[in-house]
Amino acid sequence: MEHRMFDLTGMTALVTGAAGGIGSAIARSLAAQGARLALSGSNASKLRAFREELNETRHPDMEREDHVEITCDLSNKEQVEHLIPATLDSLGKLDILVNNAGITRDNLAMRMKDEEWDAVIRVNLEAAFRLMRASARPMMKARFGRIITITSVVGATGNPGQMNYAAAKAGLVGMSKSLGQELASRGITVNCVAPGFIRTAMTQGLPDAQKDALNARIPMGRMGEGEDIGAAVAYLASKEAGYITGQTLHVNGGMAMIS
Repeated sequence: MEHRMFDLTGMTALVTGAAGGIGSAIARSLAAQGARLALSGSNASKLRAFREELNETRHPDMEREDHVEITCDLSNKEQVEHLIPATLDSLGKLDILVNNAGITRDNLAMRMKDEEWDAVIRVNLEAAFRLMRASARPMMKARFGRIITITSVVGATGNPGQMNYAAAKAGLVGMSKSLGQELASRGITVNCVAPGFIRTAMTQGLPDAQKDALNARIPMGRMGEGEDIGAAVAYLASKEAGYITGQTLHVNGGMAMIS
């Protein structure tokens, strides 16, 4: 059988925030390449419906094993600590961790409440740290792993009203570079994908004038699609990307040309 590039057949992946716009596109992309998934999120009914949909459109090489769902509230430390063990119980191993889930609590700095800061750091930064730490051990034993974290263009450029969010996203990049250096000799890569403006239910709800203003800031003249992020994640998850670590792949239509 000829080798397909970026083939993930036989590999397993945990995706957080898997029922959301970008999360579901990432999950579809990994599943289409043959990975078996643990889908995590806080909305149990949305997660179940998405898992059933993925199982119906199963990759032909995926034998009979179903994708699984694991409900987890990332603001709850105990639930976060349980997520990697639960994934290993369900899938038998963990090859790919995708830290995708994130929340926003936007406010100007002078008005930002402690709770708005704490909530964003807890979910976007601290939960990702806990999942990275917990996944490192089984990946080290296997001498293979892919840890991929979804950051944001604003982690590199900043954005008014998003001190908390930009700090968390920039923090994820520093965390990934540090962990990438710790795990590189064990065949584990640690990278980030930084989306620009991506078309989701949330951005589609914006007034047309606001959408036009956003598109004017993007050299390609349009927002990206969830599939653009899914493709970047599938690439970084693949064996072919094994010599890339500590990097951030910016997927933003040219909006911010960052090296």
